Amino acid sequence: MLDWEADPYIVVMTGSGLLIALVAWLPLALRRLWISLPIVCLVIGGVVFNLPRIGTNVSPVDFPVITERVTELVVIIALMGAGLKIDRIFKFSDWQVTWRLLGITMPLGILAITVLGMNLLNLSVFGALLLAACLAPTDPVLASDVQVGPPHEGGEDTVRFALTSEAGLNDGLAFPFVHLAIVLSAVLATGEPWLVHWTGYYLIWKILAGIFCGWVVGQVFGWLTFKMPGDSLARTGDGLIAIAATFVSYGVSELLQGYGFLGVFITALALRQVHHDHDFHRDMHDITEQVERLVMMVLLLMFGGALAAGLLRDVGWVEVTAAVVILLVIRPLTGLVAMIGIKATLSEKLVISFFGIRGVGSFYYLAYGLNHGEFLEANRLWTIVALVVVLSILIHGLAVTPIMHWVDRLQGRDPDAEGAVPPPGLQGPAAPNNHEEQ
Repeated sequence: MLDWEADPYIVVMTGSGLLIALVAWLPLALRRLWISLPIVCLVIGGVVFNLPRIGTNVSPVDFPVITERVTELVVIIALMGAGLKIDRIFKFSDWQVTWRLLGITMPLGILAITVLGMNLLNLSVFGALLLAACLAPTDPVLASDVQVGPPHEGGEDTVRFALTSEAGLNDGLAFPFVHLAIVLSAVLATGEPWLVHWTGYYLIWKILAGIFCGWVVGQVFGWLTFKMPGDSLARTGDGLIAIAATFVSYGVSELLQGYGFLGVFITALALRQVHHDHDFHRDMHDITEQVERLVMMVLLLMFGGALAAGLLRDVGWVEVTAAVVILLVIRPLTGLVAMIGIKATLSEKLVISFFGIRGVGSFYYLAYGLNHGEFLEANRLWTIVALVVVLSILIHGLAVTPIMHWVDRLQGRDPDAEGAVPPPGLQGPAAPNNHEEQ
């Protein structure tokens, strides 16, 4: 007979064990189903956090600092994993699709969502700009299903490369617009000049500092890992080195007042380039992905609990309309505009434009903006962002398996063949480690 009055420590330990088991098993069970891991996490969270003996308030609205820190942790780990995945050697001309998505799709998306927020949602210009900065970048955490597979896996097609590199870089490059909303909200009452300071510091210095710090840390860790005389770190076989590089890169970038998100992704790219073909990259990627999935699942369970407790209670048709327009009109159209002139098939362009997944990164930016700025519409902004993320999880989560299988078949791969490598990302992390046998 269960002891419902048991020590909370024992209850937490039991629940943690079950969660870790789910982290390992659920992706395997969902491999061929038209349902994603985040959808399952939301449902489980909604049930668990509303049980009579467990029910508690986990709304991000009431815990803004904790929300900012937890989402920050998940994003930086995901950025390291995304950078380590990319097999393509960095060459400016070979990353044209990425530059288009960053330089065209994201700015156009910020502009369009700002206009939408002011006119349809009746937000202030500062609130609308913050909303746009939160929802314009794609998410490196929940977008794992459409990203490239582990290092050396092969099959790095245009679609998966574009979505991986975009998610890795646009999180850092959206930050200037978050700060623009914060700066404008702060100077409204004072009337102080802001343009020169925002351009010089938030737009130029922090981007360049993030890139520089990320590259330096990547070079240092690359030398320590692969080229240091004697006992290099790669000989340990311990992929935790990637987590160390993540924290050091983020910390150094932030200490030098650069964008840490940008720094972490650049560190991962630099680390890959030091010894591009070394098998140890797979070990670093694997431990990074495991930690990312564990923390991500905890966060999504709590988000599911917040949804069940009424986070979306104030949603009306206006908010639903805005969310649908953001996901199914603004992102696809701005993505297709960026794809003009790119050497890719129409099907590839359509898939890249469609999968503008929103998720944990949007939560981080909103929490950060509200914690550092003066916004009177905080609760409404949380409602809208949460709604967009929920719809993105449902729409993209249900579409990812059939669409990515369709893309694979168009490129001559059969994802359902016997012995085929599972789809990369959160639906297939249990892929066999074939690269060591080749």
